[in-house]
Amino acid sequence: MKEKFLDSSINLIAKYQSINEGDTEKLRYGLEGLYLTFTKTIVIFLLAIILGIFKEAIILLIFFNIIRFTGFGFHAKKSVECLFISTLSFIFLPYLLLNLNIQKDVILIIGIIGTIYLFFYAPADTVKRPLPNKRKRMIRKVATTITGSIFTISAFLLNNYMISILLISAIVIEDIMVSPLTYKLFKQPYRNYLNYQKLA
Repeated sequence: MKEKFLDSSINLIAKYQSINEGDTEKLRYGLEGLYLTFTKTIVIFLLAIILGIFKEAIILLIFFNIIRFTGFGFHAKKSVECLFISTLSFIFLPYLLLNLNIQKDVILIIGIIGTIYLFFYAPADTVKRPLPNKRKRMIRKVATTITGSIFTISAFLLNNYMISILLISAIVIEDIMVSPLTYKLFKQPYRNYLNYQKLA
């Protein structure tokens, strides 16, 4: 299905614009990324609808992307790995937590521990997106820690259990994304900026 989509899309574009072999490879890579993102999103949203947490999944994605923007973190190399991690993070984690009666003080403790973890390990770069600039890394670290603190305080003070849980879930997911253990589990290099410092 994927190859059929890629081939037909490239053939359609080639009809209206002249492209060489190098352009074809770049185009195939970009279209593959769009295809995988689209299909992954459909699967996640379908699961969310089946479990009755579609609205919650959307809100969690918004919260997560806010903290991910500065914290960066792990990117799966394979689409199967990405789908597996995304399903666990955005469907089963919030579904589990939303159905538990977690007390406010526990929410606060999780948020504090999660934010401290972010302070130590965020931002986490990748091979394709290294962060060799020390000043920018520090700015992102501070920004991510502040965001985690705001999420934690909001989760503790708000009287809306759903929003509180989703805020904490976003922190926990980002903790997983920046964790050296996640990189090690999926056999990816951690702190890629060190390679640039060695070359400098």
